[in-house]
Amino acid sequence: MESLEKQLICPICLDTFTKPVVILPCQHNLCRKCADEVFQASNPYLATRTGSMLASGGRFRCPTCRQEVVLDRHGVQGLQRNLLVENIIDMYRGSRYHTHTHTHTHTHTHTCLSVPSSRPLAPEGPRCASHQQEKLNIFCVSCGVPTCSLCKVFGAHQACEVAPLDQVFLQQQAQLSACISLLVGNNQRTQAVISELEETCSAVTESGRQQQLQVGVACDHLLAALEQRRAALTLRLEAAQQQQLDRVRGERSRCSAHLETSGRLLEAAAHSLERANMAEFLQTAKPLLQKVLRGGAASHLEDVRLGDEDADRFTADFERQRRALATVDFLQDEDEDEDEAAEARGTTAANQEPPLSTGQPTV
Repeated sequence: MESLEKQLICPICLDTFTKPVVILPCQHNLCRKCADEVFQASNPYLATRTGSMLASGGRFRCPTCRQEVVLDRHGVQGLQRNLLVENIIDMYRGSRYHTHTHTHTHTHTHTCLSVPSSRPLAPEGPRCASHQQEKLNIFCVSCGVPTCSLCKVFGAHQACEVAPLDQVFLQQQAQLSACISLLVGNNQRTQAVISELEETCSAVTESGRQQQLQVGVACDHLLAALEQRRAALTLRLEAAQQQQLDRVRGERSRCSAHLETSGRLLEAAAHSLERANMAEFLQTAKPLLQKVLRGGAASHLEDVRLGDEDADRFTADFERQRRALATVDFLQDEDEDEDEAAEARGTTAANQEPPLSTGQPTV
């Protein structure tokens, strides 16, 4: 049925032939109305009378094979009707009518029978700018624009390649659908990349937070170790200080006791000098003189240590540890310079416990 329908399409209006159908000398068919339009467009110099051509002959070209058609004095009216094609059209439309009535209700069937037009109804579309009465029913492939049949026959698109409008419509609709699918696919891939970038941002943020926590914990451990070491060193210093204080205080107590004894002896010697009786003086003078001689001796002062000989033995050198803390950094790549590797090894050695020295502070 589709093959038959294609054979019943007029090359001018691209619709089913409308009776009467005329056959050209080249055996191609046209609607008489379409043939008359082509004839009038090809012979604009001929005078008209009441809307029809005068019987003065003329010529035009077949829109299918471009063969020239010479008309007699009757013009288009003199062309022979193709009754066979008209009968086939009637049979084709009758079969379509019966198919239509079997698929609709009686009310719709009555409405279809009341339509007087022999052509199937079609929605109105845009008109040709050059031929206001013609619909845009073909597509100019060369120019890429819709046009009408008259423009192809004798208008601006005579030398152009044309194609049926519905065919080009389906092609370009398919192309647009493919482009839309491609665009949707690209958008989906772009959205996937955006999602991955957002996940990367979240991962970087979380990784940075974890690294900050690790750095904080490591520094807290260093501070705790430093505080613990300070407490140990402070305890040693306090113990040494207490030991020195005990020794000094012991010396001071011994010296104070000696001074008190000397004071009593001095008081007794002065009292003895005040006696007027020589016998009494001589009785007490000799033992008193011996005591005074023993008390006046300074041999007990030789054992007293006046200075702090142990003050310098608790001086510590923290310069290496300070430099080690200043060089604390993240792990480097394997291709770092040898100088940095040597510095890292020196830093590792400097992280050991600081020794206590008996020398002077290192400047």
